Parts: sequence; C-alpha cells; structure tokens
Amino acid sequence: MTDQSLPADRHSGSDLQTTRERFWQVLAAIPPGRVTSYGRLARLAGMGRGARLAGRWLSQLPADTRLPWHRVLNSQGQLALPDGHPAAEEQYQRLVAEGIIVTNRRVDMKRYGWPD
Repeated sequence: MTDQSLPADRHSGSDLQTTRERFWQVLAAIPPGRVTSYGRLARLAGMGRGARLAGRWLSQLPADTRLPWHRVLNSQGQLALPDGHPAAEEQYQRLVAEGIIVTNRRVDMKRYGWPD
C-alpha cells in the first residue's frame, strides 16, 4: 500500500475492498466514550494519509448504520460537519450521551482520543 489515499485507478478492486473492510473494522472498534480523527482512522486501517477518503467513506454510510461514525472528528478534535446540519446535531448528541464533553464543537483529543 502507498501512503496516499488509495485512488481506485491505482489499486485493484480486491485491494480496495480489503482496505474498505479493514476501515470498517477499525471504525467498529472505537469504544464508546472515545473518539479518533479521520487521519488516525485511515492510518490504523492501513490507508496511509487517507483522511479525505475516510471522510468520503463515512459520508456514504447508510442512515441506519450501527457503525460509530459519530466518534470520528477532524484532526483538531472538532466536529467536522457544518453547524446546523442535522447530522452535526446527531453527532453532538451521541457524543454527549457517551459522556464526552464537547465545548464549542471541540473534544479534548488528549482526554478522549483513541487509541491512547
């Protein structure tokens, strides 16, 4: 794998599918009450610097997904969805319900970041 975001035209379909499966497994492993960044999620899934691709894949999740998409923030610990967006409010509510303190749309990554 490269350190890039795995553009589909540079990798076989099976490589991309394997990477996607690894990505979903890492996402599913984020425990309640913890968060990670798009970039960290991508690195843990073996995607190198694939933060943008991670964001794209998260945005394509079905509305009824049970995967903890709400536990993924930008690299500064901020909620990446625009203020006022319905999913941003849902993300905020889910994080608070898990005991995560969100102040000014930001989470303390040192306190709540995963993995340690």
